[in-house]
Amino acid sequence: MTNRQHDSGTGGRRVTVRGGASHALLDDVAKQIIEQLQEDGRRPYATIGKAVGLSEAAVRQRVQRLLDTGVMQIVAVTDPLQLGFSRQAMIGLRTDGDLEAVADRLAELDEVDYVVITAGSFDLLTEVVCRNDDHLLEILQRLRAVDGVLSTEAFVYLKLRKQTYTWGTA
Repeated sequence: MTNRQHDSGTGGRRVTVRGGASHALLDDVAKQIIEQLQEDGRRPYATIGKAVGLSEAAVRQRVQRLLDTGVMQIVAVTDPLQLGFSRQAMIGLRTDGDLEAVADRLAELDEVDYVVITAGSFDLLTEVVCRNDDHLLEILQRLRAVDGVLSTEAFVYLKLRKQTYTWGTA
């Protein structure tokens, strides 16, 4: 099940995916539409229609269905460095108690962009974007204060070599 929560602080949408989410079966045309939008999220529906062999109205309907079902989002992806966020990190957490409840509490923190339940030496991984090292330290202290968090380990990003959002249509 996919839940959409309105994030009043940023005006954006926060999507939370819970266990048991069903997989959407997409036809080749839907995948081509997604690929077109991954290349340029502002590409006109008429242009997409020409590329995939549909009318502008048909593309508009299909895109709306993909949005409504939570298969995709159309968002602006920013460069954190250019926005004044010079520090990014992945934080591994070891927990005790109800793992999903801890994950939900971490997901509520504004600075946490990504929360995943994992197998291995960490129970959870979170990704954060920070202004500087002092901000990272503040976030680490807040994460450690969450009930059920036993320990954290921060993996500070020194240089980002690749980040894409083009997966999912193969």
